[in-house]
Amino acid sequence: MTEVDVGSRRQEPAEVRIPEDALPISARQEQFSLAFIRLVAAAAGCSVKKHETDYDGVDITIVASAEYSKFYCPEFDMQLKCTTQHRRLGAEHLTWSLERERFIKLVNPKRFIPALLAVLLIPENADELLDLSEAGLTSASRMYWEYAANLGGIDDDKASKTVHLPRRNLFDVEGLQAIMRTIGEGEQW
Repeated sequence: MTEVDVGSRRQEPAEVRIPEDALPISARQEQFSLAFIRLVAAAAGCSVKKHETDYDGVDITIVASAEYSKFYCPEFDMQLKCTTQHRRLGAEHLTWSLERERFIKLVNPKRFIPALLAVLLIPENADELLDLSEAGLTSASRMYWEYAANLGGIDDDKASKTVHLPRRNLFDVEGLQAIMRTIGEGEQW
């Protein structure tokens, strides 16, 4: 935590306590994942379009207002998830389970705009989500992603599909710019 300057004396801040009637944890996770995406997108020179509903299996669209050799303003859709379940993170990948209907919509090969699944892994303790001081803003959170086209299919008798998001697919500024370059240059995913 950051020290607070009160006049000429410094004092340690009180522990952050979230009121009982505050947003439920699921709503806070949704808001934090959207803020995380917006922070990375802005740093990468991209913008974010939020969908009113996620009926089509996606929450947002990320757009690069740039011209590449093949396309101007490449974009992709993204389904966002957020979890504190660190047991899902293995040596090579993060596992996530998607309900059948949402999975089928996300991986539909007729999808016009490319899509990704992204999962934000946040600390279990809400007090550790952010550290904000004059030195800057840091977070122990990290997001992993995979192209929907690489998630495979689902068996007819299955109600859900467990997918693997490679740890090498860290959603950061460099990674986002590489995704946009791939789309903008018309390269194969």
